[in-house]
Amino acid sequence: MKPIGISRRLPVAFLCWLLSAFSTPLFAQGAGAGLEAASRQAPAINTGDNAWVLASAALVLMMTAPGLILFYGGLVRRKNVLGTMMQSLVLMALVSFLWMLYGYSMAFGEGNQFCGNPFQYFMLKGVGAAPNAAYAPTVPQESFMLFQMMFAIITPALISGAVAERMRFKAYVLFMLLWVTFIYFPLCHMVWGQGGLFNWSGGGRYPVLDFAGGMVVHVSSGVSALVCAVVLGRRIGFPAEPMPPHNVVLSLIGAGLLWVGWFGFNAGSALNAGALASSAFAATHFSAAAAALGWGVTEWLLKGRPSVLGVASGMVAGLATITPASGFVTIPAAFVIGLTGGVVCYAAVSKLKGMLGYDDSLDVFGVHCVGSATGLLMAGLFASTEANAAIGNTFTSGGKTVSLAGSLAQLGNQSIGLIFTLVFAAAGTFLILKLVNALAGLRVTPEEEDSGLDLTQHGERAYND
Repeated sequence: MKPIGISRRLPVAFLCWLLSAFSTPLFAQGAGAGLEAASRQAPAINTGDNAWVLASAALVLMMTAPGLILFYGGLVRRKNVLGTMMQSLVLMALVSFLWMLYGYSMAFGEGNQFCGNPFQYFMLKGVGAAPNAAYAPTVPQESFMLFQMMFAIITPALISGAVAERMRFKAYVLFMLLWVTFIYFPLCHMVWGQGGLFNWSGGGRYPVLDFAGGMVVHVSSGVSALVCAVVLGRRIGFPAEPMPPHNVVLSLIGAGLLWVGWFGFNAGSALNAGALASSAFAATHFSAAAAALGWGVTEWLLKGRPSVLGVASGMVAGLATITPASGFVTIPAAFVIGLTGGVVCYAAVSKLKGMLGYDDSLDVFGVHCVGSATGLLMAGLFASTEANAAIGNTFTSGGKTVSLAGSLAQLGNQSIGLIFTLVFAAAGTFLILKLVNALAGLRVTPEEEDSGLDLTQHGERAYND
């Protein structure tokens, strides 16, 4: 069969998205009635909840700058440090603009199973002091919007680690504009938006437990990073030429900031200052600790000594692994999940990458996608009503309440969500890359790559000596 050309597929994909944006909400007869009743009750704002959500929003933004900026910046060669930092920095501005324009509306506006109406909250119309009872009934909708915006900023920034040291800046900006619009915003709606395909608490068809962004953030960005690395090709000299980090100290500072910021990422996703936030906070910490131990001990046994960067990478792997499960599991389960994530991610980075030969510069796929996929599946087995009572009495099917606590059935739901995300993000990323390459050219020239992105893309040097 003759393959359909990209020029024919993109209009079809855009038409499907457009239809979904304007279609009648599929949940109008179900959750919609509850939302209308809730709005009449006009829930009061809880100042403690609002303070925690705003503080968490600041912590998540800190994960991008300076957290991710320092972590990624220290891992590349010195001729590319500013170019790498700029790739995260620019998204703080670009994604904020898109979020204001139509992103929040696509993610959390009313729509169908796949996408919200991009015009419902266009330019954040109607997003103010009044709470949105469907999502966070005790804080202003404006606070909820700000918190979710920080997730939208850091998710595409993670991808930059796979394209480091070889992607044109103008191509990067265009790619990210399209990626957050056609991959992140719809996927965010599918998992967390009311009536979304995978929303376990809001009328979804397949109840997937993803507390703080396993599918939405880490799997989507991780598999997209792999596609980017394959399409762009290897850096000149890889893997024969050594390309060590130019400043591990910077990376360690960034890793520490990521660990602290992740408490806002996961515990903030409780959207209140109650017991669930405490549970997610604890699960996050103990998973990170376990993964750092798991990675470090594995490296010690196999290589004869543990590396500082390895332990730091294990810590990040543990944070990515627990993210989908953080609000659903007890501390012992979180420790087991983190320990597993540390070992599995080490194998992905040290073995799988070499076997397949792709050049994922900063191991985004091996840490974020593999780690969070592991956590997503393990959440299906370890989710407990002890950590989150709502999973035992919220989801209904055929008029009957169905418990989503750990079971083979819930593992099946988690698997469906994972497979969908992998296919959706990978295929969408591939099409976007092909379009961007045709419009702007993806990769710098060999001469520019040799000189470094700092000079060739931005006309600056990180160091004067």
